[in-house]
Amino acid sequence: MQIRTLRDLINTVDPAWPLVQEWIRNARNHVEVLPAQRERSEATLVYLQVTTRSPLGAVALETGGMFIDHGWLRILGSGHQRMQGTLQTWNSPEHMPAEDRLNDALLIAHDVVGGFYALNGGAFAGTLGNVFYFAPDTLRWEDAKKTYSGFLQWALSGNLDLFYENVRWPHWEQDLAMLSGDQGLSIYPFLFLQKDLPMIQRSRRVVPMRELWYLYRDLARQLAHLPPGTPIRFVFTNDERKEV
Repeated sequence: MQIRTLRDLINTVDPAWPLVQEWIRNARNHVEVLPAQRERSEATLVYLQVTTRSPLGAVALETGGMFIDHGWLRILGSGHQRMQGTLQTWNSPEHMPAEDRLNDALLIAHDVVGGFYALNGGAFAGTLGNVFYFAPDTLRWEDAKKTYSGFLQWALSGNLDLFYENVRWPHWEQDLAMLSGDQGLSIYPFLFLQKDLPMIQRSRRVVPMRELWYLYRDLARQLAHLPPGTPIRFVFTNDERKEV
């Protein structure tokens, strides 16, 4: 496969960024666009090998990422001091261990409770190019039935309160204000346990997003083939993570 150069990837005739900007201006959800650092954004675009005619390429080149709904949902871009994780660092072999890298899919976003969004390139049984969601309350990848463009529009203007209604708690916006885009909340009991337990009765600890990714990937592998109702025992060690 021939690697396309930056000149090949930057489309000056029909760029998607003006369309994405229109979606942002008309967004129903709170959105903050993190500014891009040009050298890093260009490197991210070359890594992705998509043109700026696509919304994905436009987001990679023009943004360091986006905080949606007061930082509950994070759209990956080319990185910023408030969100160092990028479309490249979450996906490339140079930055992600082989055993934890998502093969044949591209991670494009994550949420504060450990949900992850990825573009299907063959990793999941379903439509190629659709966005799939890793749900921390099921430990399974679910087809969101949206393209990247559709997902981005949903993130900006969809009913996130309804989608996340079972995993939010009173005054969650204030708690998220202290987090960077590289941090999330480790929740216990886990969301896939005691599903009727309100969020206000679960502990929430600030951890790196990478830690949540590794944790839920490992749990999904270990529990995937257990019959329903199998007793599970978890053992934890003390740490200094902050509870919110």
